[in-house]
Amino acid sequence: MTDRQGFASTSLPRHLLRGATGFGALIGSFALLPVLGLGSLLLAPIGLIALRGCPACWAIGLVQTISMGRLERSCKDGICELTVARPARSHEHRESQPSDSLTPG
Repeated sequence: MTDRQGFASTSLPRHLLRGATGFGALIGSFALLPVLGLGSLLLAPIGLIALRGCPACWAIGLVQTISMGRLERSCKDGICELTVARPARSHEHRESQPSDSLTPG
C-alpha cells in the first residue's frame, strides 16, 4: 500500500466545488426528467465525472483532503499506526526566537 492520496484534491475549496458540480448534475438529471424528458439524463455522466466515478469516492476524497498533512501513517514490523502529524521543527524554531527587526541594533 502506498501513501498516495488517490481520491484527495489539491485543496478543500476545489474538492467542494467538484462535489457541488457532481451532486448538482446528478440531482438535476433526475429532477429535470419530467420537464426535459430523457435528455436530462445527459447530466448524469457529467455528475459522475465530477465525482470521479461515484459519490462514495468523493466522500472518501473529502476525508483525505481534510486530513492531508494532519495525519501521519507509520509502519514498523508489519504494524501500522495513524497518528497526528507533528508540525515542522523549522517553523517552531523560528517562532521561539525573537525577530532581528524588533531588537534594537
